[in-house]
Amino acid sequence: MGATYNSEILIVGAGICGLMAATELVAAGYQVLVVDKEQTVGGRLATRGIGPGLADYGAQFLTARDRRFARHVAAWQDAGLIFQWSTGWSDGGMLRSLFDGHPRYATRGGMNALAKRLAAEIETAGGAIHTGARLALVRVDERGWRASDDEGNRYIAETLVLTPPVPQVLAMLDSGGVPLARDERGVLQYIRYAPCLCGLFWIDGGVNLPEPGALQRREADVGWIADNQRKGISPEATVVTVHAGPAWSRAHYDDDDGRVLSLLGAALRPWLASNATIREAQIQRWRYALPTILHSEPFLCAQGLPPLYIGGDAFGGPRVEGAALSGLAIAAAIKAR
Repeated sequence: MGATYNSEILIVGAGICGLMAATELVAAGYQVLVVDKEQTVGGRLATRGIGPGLADYGAQFLTARDRRFARHVAAWQDAGLIFQWSTGWSDGGMLRSLFDGHPRYATRGGMNALAKRLAAEIETAGGAIHTGARLALVRVDERGWRASDDEGNRYIAETLVLTPPVPQVLAMLDSGGVPLARDERGVLQYIRYAPCLCGLFWIDGGVNLPEPGALQRREADVGWIADNQRKGISPEATVVTVHAGPAWSRAHYDDDDGRVLSLLGAALRPWLASNATIREAQIQRWRYALPTILHSEPFLCAQGLPPLYIGGDAFGGPRVEGAALSGLAIAAAIKAR
C-alpha cells in the first residue's frame, strides 16, 4: 500500500513553471505539493556530468524581458546564483554577429542548480516536493482532485496545476476520464512542439568557438554549439553541448544513438583544434523541446471542474522566461480566486 498525500494545491511538473507557481503560492500561505516523474527537479533546466566536467543539455540560458520575471532574476543575480553570460551570439563567424543588447544569464554550477535552489526554498517555506512520482491516473470528484502514481501513492487536492508538455497533460486527464469542454480540448490539441536532439561531447584539446564560447544558427541543421567550460560551469573539463535544429531533429529523432552522435560530432569537428579528440559522447532526446504553435494566454483554466490550471512554455512563450511567466500568472489567478 502506498501513502496518501493531501494538499490544497497539487502541482504536476517541477520545471520552472511549476517551481515559480509553487514559490508564489507557498509564500502566500497555501499548502502546496509539487510532484515530478523525474528523479530530480528542473525539467529542461538540466545539467549532467560527463567525464570530470558538467554540461547544460536543456535550456542554455535565461532572459528577463518582462518586469515580473526580471525582479526574480535580479534577486538571483544579487545572490550570486546566476551571472550574465552574454548579450548576443555569433552565427558562425568569429565575431558576435547576433548582438541585440539583451542579457543572457547562466547559473553557477549549471542551469539545474537554479531549479534545485528554488525547490529548496519552497521546502524551507513549508511546501513539499516529490520526485520520481510518475502519475498513472488523474480523476475528479465532487470534492476535488484525486491522483495516483506508479508506486501506488495517492494524492488528494482541491486545486490541480498541470505544467508538463500538453500531449502529456491530455494523456493524464484522459487516464481518469476528466471531461474537458470541447473548446478547451481543441485549444490544447492545437498546440504543437518541435523536438531537439542534443549531443554532449567531452573534448581533449582545443575548442575554437567564437566569443563568448557559443554560436547560434536558427535555421541550420545544428542550431546551437556551446563550450560549457568557457561558459563558466565546467572548470574541470571541456564539454561541448550541441543542439540540432527542429527539422533535423524531427528527421533523425528515431535514429540510433550512435548515428545521431556521429552526425552531431561531425558538425562539431570544424570547431575543434586539429589535434583535439572526443573522449566521450552522450545523447539526450527532447521530444517536446520547443513549442511552435502556442496558446495566446499564459495558462488555461478549465471550466465546469474543480480548479484546474494548465500552463508551461506553450502558454507563456517558448523560453525559460515564458514558462516562468506562465507559472507566475497561474499563482496570481489562484490567489485572486
